[in-house]
Amino acid sequence: MPAPLTPFHLAIPVDDLERCRRFYAELIGCPEGRSSDKWVDFDFHGHQLVIHEVEGHPGLAGRNRVDGEAVPVPHFGLVLTMDAWMKLSDRLGEAGVEFEIEPQIRFAGEIGEQATMFLFDPAGNALEFKAMRDPAALFAKG
Repeated sequence: MPAPLTPFHLAIPVDDLERCRRFYAELIGCPEGRSSDKWVDFDFHGHQLVIHEVEGHPGLAGRNRVDGEAVPVPHFGLVLTMDAWMKLSDRLGEAGVEFEIEPQIRFAGEIGEQATMFLFDPAGNALEFKAMRDPAALFAKG
């Protein structure tokens, strides 16, 4: 039996705290927690995401081919329900967000079939949001 899911904590660098604060709060829809003049906590769907203002953060290290797409590395994100993924995809599209990898179905017809989309936050951090066709297959080997 898998261990119960517990929240993760992730701290990421940003170059403009206020611009990124608006992105995560208003566009991604994350409630804000504690903050200072150099960092902000967000409730990232039950997980703790902290943005820290850092001059000259490194950003994208490279790309890796996955199912025909050049996936940005590093990246982080969430596995959502299909309904929540569709709502977020629609909200981002309506806001005119430029996707790095457009919302799509990856691994169609395979055990790991999933809806996925990639975008960058205003500081250049890569984000992936996905939803599994079969949520039980998240860690399944194909």
